[in-house]
Amino acid sequence: MKLSEIKTILESADHVTFQLSDGTLVPEHFHVTEVGLITKKFIDCGGTVRNEKIVNFQLWDANDFEHRLKPEKLLNIISLSEKVLGIEDSEIEVEYQSTTIGKYDLDFDGKNFILLNKKTACLAEDQCGIPQEKQKIKLSEIKNQTQSCTPGGSCC
Repeated sequence: MKLSEIKTILESADHVTFQLSDGTLVPEHFHVTEVGLITKKFIDCGGTVRNEKIVNFQLWDANDFEHRLKPEKLLNIISLSEKVLGIEDSEIEVEYQSTTIGKYDLDFDGKNFILLNKKTACLAEDQCGIPQEKQKIKLSEIKNQTQSCTPGGSCC
C-alpha cells in the first residue's frame, strides 16, 4: 500500500485498527511511535545496484490503555512527516513487535489495515542460476509430435 492510499482511507475512517494476517488484532491502545523514510542502496546477487525508498510506520503496544489513535491524529503525523522529512508517495512498511521486530507490508480489507508477512526473494534470478519452475503438463494433453513407427514405415 502506498502512502497516498492510507491517507485516502484515513480521511473517511472513524477508527484505526491493525490486524495481523492470522486474524490477531493489534491492541487498540497501540501507538505509532515512528513515521519515517528509509532509503536502502544495495547490490543484488546479479551485480545490479538498486535503490529503494519506503515509508516506515512503527507500531508499539504500550501499557497506556486509555490511548486510542484516531484517524485525524495519524493523518497529522503523516502530514508532518511529509513536510519535515520530504517523504514522497512510497510503499509503506510497518514494524511491529512479536518475538522480534517484524516487518510487514500493508493492505486494507475495508475495515482493518492488514499486516502482511513479507518474504525475501532473489532479484536477479536470470543471472543467479536459479532454474525456472518446470511447467506442469498432463501427459494426456501432449500431442504426438512425431510420426509413430508402423511396420514397414522405415522409422526403426
